[in-house]
Amino acid sequence: MVTAVNRIGLLLLSGMLSVCAQDGPRGHWSGSVEVPNQALAMEVDLDKGPNGWIGSISIPAQNASGIPLDAISFTNGKVTFHVKGAPGDPTFTGTLSADNKAMSGNFTQGPGAFPFKFSRNGDPKVAEVKASPALPKDFLGTWEGALEGPGLRLVLKMSNDASGAKAVLISVDQGGTEITVSAIDQKDSKLVLLVPMVGGRYEAEINKEASELNGTWTQGANGLPLKLKKTVTQDKKP
Repeated sequence: MVTAVNRIGLLLLSGMLSVCAQDGPRGHWSGSVEVPNQALAMEVDLDKGPNGWIGSISIPAQNASGIPLDAISFTNGKVTFHVKGAPGDPTFTGTLSADNKAMSGNFTQGPGAFPFKFSRNGDPKVAEVKASPALPKDFLGTWEGALEGPGLRLVLKMSNDASGAKAVLISVDQGGTEITVSAIDQKDSKLVLLVPMVGGRYEAEINKEASELNGTWTQGANGLPLKLKKTVTQDKKP
């Protein structure tokens, strides 16, 4: 015999299962991708807002955190998301377990494919890119240079739009992919750029002629001098 108490319990359980199902891949996920010779640990956050799915990923071994995800989709238990702006279009395609506590599938980048497995262990904490205040005109434009030592050529593009300052960093010798700068901090002649996708930071100072940025590129524990020269002269209004 099903008592009133049992019926209430069944209704509560049914409601909890319904909420869990509606959450889909929403949550904080920890796990790894099985790349050759190692398991590469990752942390993934997925959330659903009024404008659709948002997400971010962190890769501790690469000192990379808060990397934005895009093209996130969830249909019939299948989850797909991409690492925004990274070379080779890194893509995760997986399936949620029946209890929604695990996600597994394949990670692809370029021609390579590797298995991944994540476990849900909390609420999502998506690292959203916040708007940076608009930059003075002397900082705007295209800047080019190379890291001292390896000679890796870099291009920095900075601009303003209605939401504030924007910047992308391009590694010319590594496929030319545009990497989003997540935070821009400028005060007087000082400039600091944060590039979490590659665990990078650039601290520089602009010269009096506004033609060069002289500073240091830091990635992990390593820092290298980086001088960038402006290559595009800003139009001057009369």
